[in-house]
Amino acid sequence: MITHSYLFIADAVATPPNLFSNLAVPMLAMGVIFYFLIIRPQSKRTKDLKTLIGSLKTGDKVVTNSGIHGIIANVKEGHTLLLKVADNVKIEINKDAIANVIIDSNEPKSA
Repeated sequence: MITHSYLFIADAVATPPNLFSNLAVPMLAMGVIFYFLIIRPQSKRTKDLKTLIGSLKTGDKVVTNSGIHGIIANVKEGHTLLLKVADNVKIEINKDAIANVIIDSNEPKSA
């Protein structure tokens, strides 16, 4: 009877706790949460911004990342465009600097 209890104690001491199995589930859950809360929305915003930049045309009212409001005067080939910010004032900016396009509520929307 004494030998059975010694074997039980020896078996309990000899097997260390498996930390990988104890931490795998919480780490996997955190990875899923990070994906749905951070990575997926950011990639969706990046995709939407690329679509927006690809659809820029002359006459669009835009706002740049630095807060400059203007009207696109000319979309150039490559990475730049001309932005009209005042009468007789045009600046050349990168297409990547466009933050959003302003849609007037009094203009008819095209579907």
